[in-house]
Amino acid sequence: MPFAQVGNFTQTPGDGANGFAAEVVVRPAHHFTLAPRGWRHAEAATITTSGLTAWRALVGDAQIKAGDTIVTLGTGGVSITALQIAKAMGARVIVTSSSDEKLARAQALGADAGINYRSTPEWGKAVQQLTDGKGADVVIELGGPGTMAQSIEAVRVGGHIALIGVLTGREGVIPTSLLMAKQARIQGLIVGHRRQQQDFVRALEQTGIRPVISDSYGALSDLPAAFKHQQSAGHFGKITVEW
Repeated sequence: MPFAQVGNFTQTPGDGANGFAAEVVVRPAHHFTLAPRGWRHAEAATITTSGLTAWRALVGDAQIKAGDTIVTLGTGGVSITALQIAKAMGARVIVTSSSDEKLARAQALGADAGINYRSTPEWGKAVQQLTDGKGADVVIELGGPGTMAQSIEAVRVGGHIALIGVLTGREGVIPTSLLMAKQARIQGLIVGHRRQQQDFVRALEQTGIRPVISDSYGALSDLPAAFKHQQSAGHFGKITVEW
């Protein structure tokens, strides 16, 4: 899928255009890529949104390298995929969550540290402590205005903040003086283009990464329940619906 023009998502499936929650979907051949060899359909379905977004944020935009420190907010689909990609590339990963149980699961997947943002609301300072005052090279920002101040606190001087989500709202106060002092870059993004998806698929085949699917629903009629479960934030990784 090509980059959208200045906020124009009228042709983006699942956004301005109908998505793929249908029995049959017809699209031009160039709208698709091959899935990784041996992947189930449910696994392949995780690639085009959360997977591609995490890949673009880390590899396409931030151009991470071994030894970098990555902070990712939460334990949803984008964050867990970002954790997997970053670890495969030799980066250090710090995960935030309101659940100690989810933090433990993230560490079992390879996260180097976890911060409970409920018990540690100033988690940006905690990131600074974990990095000996340097800060994170990249922050995967999914909260939006409600978490941006902490992300700016957490990032290193000259670091990169990938603005992917707006879970705390669409507008808010940003500490611009701190952002200027950090000389950090905020990059907004929504998924990526076809070539990036092809690169991501090759990386998946090379590294052996498989998606983390915490919940699976077995009928198209279960779609409302799947979305409701997603809203409850009880999932870890991805939710799939297959029929």
